[in-house]
Amino acid sequence: MGRQTPERKNTIEVYDQPLTGEAGIDFDVIEGFFFAYRDFISDPDAILEKSGFGRAHHRVVHFVNREPGMTVADLLDTLKITKQSLARVLKQLVDSGYIRQVAGPEDRRQRKLYPTRAGRELALALAEPQQQRIARAFDGMTAEDRKAVKRFLIGMQNTRDE
Repeated sequence: MGRQTPERKNTIEVYDQPLTGEAGIDFDVIEGFFFAYRDFISDPDAILEKSGFGRAHHRVVHFVNREPGMTVADLLDTLKITKQSLARVLKQLVDSGYIRQVAGPEDRRQRKLYPTRAGRELALALAEPQQQRIARAFDGMTAEDRKAVKRFLIGMQNTRDE
């Protein structure tokens, strides 16, 4: 997919010029993503920190609210994480009353996830400052510009096979 990390040599060269457009790499866009992501998650991070939660909790709360009744397996697939990584986060959210696990109607081993009222309120509290940033960024854009942004974001995502 990308370049391999070059092998380190015993000689050390020092560069005093910044990277610019070497090899067709658009460092301005890459840097824009770093700063946009940092700022996009800063408000939710501050809200979550008050409860002792982090970004993993945010992702779980977000996707369970977007698809109530999703199974743990569906959530693992969506987040691309291991069951072990999810277990602690999900337990904290269940124990804190934000998420409820319900046994599946056909297969009692299957666990379906639903947000509680507190979980829904948390999801909205986390999304509101993010929506304000999105609205500010979209301000002055045409409907076609907004569609282009959404197409770009979809294009940046891995396909199901990756």
